[in-house]
Formats: sequence, C-alpha cells, structure tokens
Amino acid sequence: MRASALGVRWIKSSHSNAEGNCVEVAALDGGDVALRNSRDPEGPALVYTPAEIAAFLAGAKDGEFDHLL
Repeated sequence: MRASALGVRWIKSSHSNAEGNCVEVAALDGGDVALRNSRDPEGPALVYTPAEIAAFLAGAKDGEFDHLL
C-alpha cells in the first residue's frame, strides 16, 4: 500500500536525526497502525494490527532488539 494514499497524519520520534533516518507511524481508522520510511514518503507503508504493534513495543522496551544497534 502506498503511504501517500492513506491520507493520514504521520508522526516520528523526537529521537529522529537530522539526516532523515526515521520511521514514521500513523494511526488508521479501525485501530491498525501504518509505518513508512520518512525518506520515501510516497513509497510503501506497512500496516500492522494493534496486537502486533503492542508485541513489538513490549519487546523493544524490554531490550530484545538492542543487539541490532
């Protein structure tokens, strides 16, 4: 799905850097959450259910992905 076709307000973390290396998120009608690459705002968006986002955020908060940095 093209991110630009969703007609939503995209937000990004205040921790994003000036080079534009960001992931932006948007709440969709029905509760799903879309993610896009801020460097390609016309490109694809990935859409996840609230349960999928909750599981990812819980893992991130617990440090499960720290080894990737």
